[in-house]
Amino acid sequence: METISKIELWADTHHPKWIDFVRVALGLFILYKGIIFIANTDALMQLMSNNDLQFFNLALAHYVAFAHLVGGFLIAFGLLTRFAIIFQIPILLGAVFFVNINQGFLSAANNLEFEISLIVLVLLIVFLIYGSGKFSLDHWMKNHPNW
Repeated sequence: METISKIELWADTHHPKWIDFVRVALGLFILYKGIIFIANTDALMQLMSNNDLQFFNLALAHYVAFAHLVGGFLIAFGLLTRFAIIFQIPILLGAVFFVNINQGFLSAANNLEFEISLIVLVLLIVFLIYGSGKFSLDHWMKNHPNW
């Protein structure tokens, strides 16, 4: 627990303000992907096509869509940012390693999905360490505990 407090203190003192705009853009992008998944559930199910685990894939598709919708909103506003990121990282790990393996990592048919998934995964890890920053609801709530 002490290590986590030290990391959080270091991140708060070394957090550049411009990175908050990257966090907002990341949250909006994840929210957008959640809306796309809701609008086109069949495409998401095709990505995870395995006839043996049809119920599991349906539950996983709902988890991905819900986590992207809620998590993208929370990350964009900087509310419970690290908590929201913890739910996003397994999705992005699956997207980078399992979904893109079937399509080929650097194939022309991949349409940059591997690269985008990898960038989003790296940004999620960065914000897991750095936190939400000064322009966030987390920071505002920390400074106004009695509101």
